[in-house]
Amino acid sequence: MSTEIRVPTLGESVTEATVAQWFKKPGDAVNADEPLVELETDKVTVEVPAPAAGVLAEISANEGDTVEVNALLGAIGEGAGDVKAAPAKKQDAKKDEPKKDAPKKAEAAPAPAKSEPAPAEASDDKPLSPAVRKMVEENDIDPAAIEGSGKDGRLLKSDVQAALDAKTEAPAPAPASTPRAPVAVEDAPREERVRMTRLRKTIAKRLKDAQNTAAMLTTFNEVDMGAVMDLRKQYKDVFEKKHGVRLGFMGFFVKACCHALKEIPQVNAEIDGDDLVFKNFVHMGVAVGTPNGLVVPVVRDADQLSLADIEKTINDFGARARDGKLTMDEMQGGTFTISNGGVYGSLMSTPILNAPQSGILGMHKIQERPMVVNGEIQVRPMMYLALSYDHRIVDGREAVTFLVRVKESLEDPQRLLLDL
Repeated sequence: MSTEIRVPTLGESVTEATVAQWFKKPGDAVNADEPLVELETDKVTVEVPAPAAGVLAEISANEGDTVEVNALLGAIGEGAGDVKAAPAKKQDAKKDEPKKDAPKKAEAAPAPAKSEPAPAEASDDKPLSPAVRKMVEENDIDPAAIEGSGKDGRLLKSDVQAALDAKTEAPAPAPASTPRAPVAVEDAPREERVRMTRLRKTIAKRLKDAQNTAAMLTTFNEVDMGAVMDLRKQYKDVFEKKHGVRLGFMGFFVKACCHALKEIPQVNAEIDGDDLVFKNFVHMGVAVGTPNGLVVPVVRDADQLSLADIEKTINDFGARARDGKLTMDEMQGGTFTISNGGVYGSLMSTPILNAPQSGILGMHKIQERPMVVNGEIQVRPMMYLALSYDHRIVDGREAVTFLVRVKESLEDPQRLLLDL
C-alpha cells in the first residue's frame, strides 16, 4: 500500500507552483514530516513534508514541472519493492527506442514526404510534462520554438502561456533593438547566465505593471528624528525587558502612518474598475529584503495594535522572511506599504507602488545635517521621507498633507499616544 504525495493548498489566488527541488530520490527511506520536495510559487517557496514514513516509491512531477494545487507529486511505499522509476527516466528510455529503428526507416523511405512535426514532441532530449503537452497540442504550437525556463531548459506551462500572450498582443516582429547586444568573444567566457526564479520574475512583472497602470507620482519631505531617538534611548532597556523585543524605528513609522491614513483615507484606498474602495482598517505591509528577493509581509489591523505588538510582529516577520518561512496568507491583503531603504544606506529614493495599493512610504538613512532651528544653526539627525502615490485617486494636496502628518507625529511622538 502506498501513500500519495500531493501539492498542498498554496494560498489565496495561488493555483500553481514549480517543482524546484526533490530532496530524495526513488528508493530513499523517508521519515514522516521530513521535507521531501520544494515548490516555488510566485511569492514564496514551500517545502512539502512526507505524509508518512517509508520509502520514496515514485516521483510523478519532476524538477521544473508546473503543478497545480492537489496535483500528484509522488508516492511513498512501505518497502523497497514498491520503488518505481521516475517518469523522466521512462520517457528517456522511450525516446531512445526510435533511434534503434532509424536505419530501417531510412531504407523503407529514402525520400520521405514533408510533414509537420508533431506539436507535442520536444526538439531535444527534454520531455514535456502532460500539462505542457496538452497545452501545446490544443494551441497547435511547436514547442521547439519556445525557450523553456524550467530546470535544464524544460518547457513550463508559463512559457507556453507567455508565447501565446506574445502572439496575441504583439504579432508584429520585435524591433531590431530588442535582442541583446552582441558580446565580445573575449567577454563571453566571463559571463554567467542564471535563470530567473519564479519569485524574481513575479517581482519584475508586478513592479512593471504598477508603473504601466498607476499614475504614479512621488512627493518628498524630511523629518527630524531627534525626538524619536531620544525616546528610544530613554526607554529601550525597560521596553525590551517588559516586552521581550527591541524598540526599533519601524514601530513609530507604522503608528504614524496609521494615524495619517485615518485623516487621509484616499491613501488607504484602491481603484476597482470604476469604483473607489476605501478601507476602514489598516493592513500595513512592511517590505523585507531576503536573499531570494523582496517580500512584503503584512501586519494586520496595525491601527489596532500597540507599539510593542507591532514591533513583535515585525521582528518575527523579519526572522522568518530571511529563512523563507513566511506563509502565503502573511503576504496578502495589505492596504499600505512601508519600505526602509535606509538600512542599506539609501539617502533618497522613489519607491514603486505595491499594486493595487495607492500609497507607499519610503524611509531612508538618518544623517546629521545642519538645520536652522529657532533662528540658530544646529546639527540634527534628519531623514528624507518619500511618498509614492497613485495620482488617479490621491491628489497632490492629500499626498502632501499625509506626509506632513507623518512628519508631525515623528517629530512629536507624544502626539501618537494622545491620538492628536
